[in-house]
Amino acid sequence: MARENMGGAQVAEVATDELQVWVDQDLCTGDGLCVQYAPEVFEFDIDGLAYVKGVDGELRMAPGSRVDVPAHLRLEVIDSAKECPGDCIHVVRGDGVEVAGPDAEED
Repeated sequence: MARENMGGAQVAEVATDELQVWVDQDLCTGDGLCVQYAPEVFEFDIDGLAYVKGVDGELRMAPGSRVDVPAHLRLEVIDSAKECPGDCIHVVRGDGVEVAGPDAEED
């Protein structure tokens, strides 16, 4: 998305959408990059797989459970999705569009 300023130059618009993240445990390889990138958002359970956790610190165990991405951790969560060897982390906007993860459109 871009818009023109008065001088005719293109100015990129900054996305301000809230983001949510979820982990597909069927694809998780347990490498732990996500836990290293954003331990406030990701955690291993006793099964060796990564799960998201809410602001209350509780793991969200139901398949497809999403949590909000804290604004200060957006880059870390997006990087974890991009670097995940299992390609199992999905970062989505409020409108459902995936911005990082296996179903995100490439630039």
